[in-house]
Amino acid sequence: MNQKIIKTLLIFISLIVVACGKKDSNKPFDEGNVKDEIYTSKEIGWTLEIPKGWSIISRDKMEKNDEKGQKALEKSSGKRVDMSALKHLISFQKDNFNLFVSTSEPYKELNPGDHKKNGKTVRELIYQTYIDHDIKADSSSRKEIIQGLEFDAYYVTIYAPDGKVILNQILYNKLINGYDFGVNINYNNENDKNTMVDAFKKSKFNRRLKQ
Repeated sequence: MNQKIIKTLLIFISLIVVACGKKDSNKPFDEGNVKDEIYTSKEIGWTLEIPKGWSIISRDKMEKNDEKGQKALEKSSGKRVDMSALKHLISFQKDNFNLFVSTSEPYKELNPGDHKKNGKTVRELIYQTYIDHDIKADSSSRKEIIQGLEFDAYYVTIYAPDGKVILNQILYNKLINGYDFGVNINYNNENDKNTMVDAFKKSKFNRRLKQ
């Protein structure tokens, strides 16, 4: 299985249940900085305002979650998963079920359109993985324009055995400045969903960035 696909599955499928971090934690991300509740990534050319009352998830906790998911994927796929190039950008949460995670990873297209083809394969594998684990889920995908940029958006609804919705996930993905940039939003209620989606849609991207 493609290493990029494995890492995307790791980030997206994992129901990232982590303890709340603190806003004064020591360097809680691999790239970027926070000042006055505004996160800035120079590599992506992106700025985002962290919602008031939400807690930044520390890099240490994200890495521990990665390790658990990495071991599970290596066991199921029988292949080594290299996470060394993955960067955690800003991640924050309201509670264990409502959280915002952003990542980047260097990505070079060998042929035009490779990134979009890879994204389609990822979406198919995400859905199939849920099915393989007897998890009932519905999914849909579409293009969304955010601050003038076209993102691939993938929506998943996960159900309990009795048919009750237990979690929703949204994955936004785009190739920016030579990086595979992704935002993963997990939520179980509309108010927290709207808070996270609004924060992302109101975030800013450098207009001079490379597509």
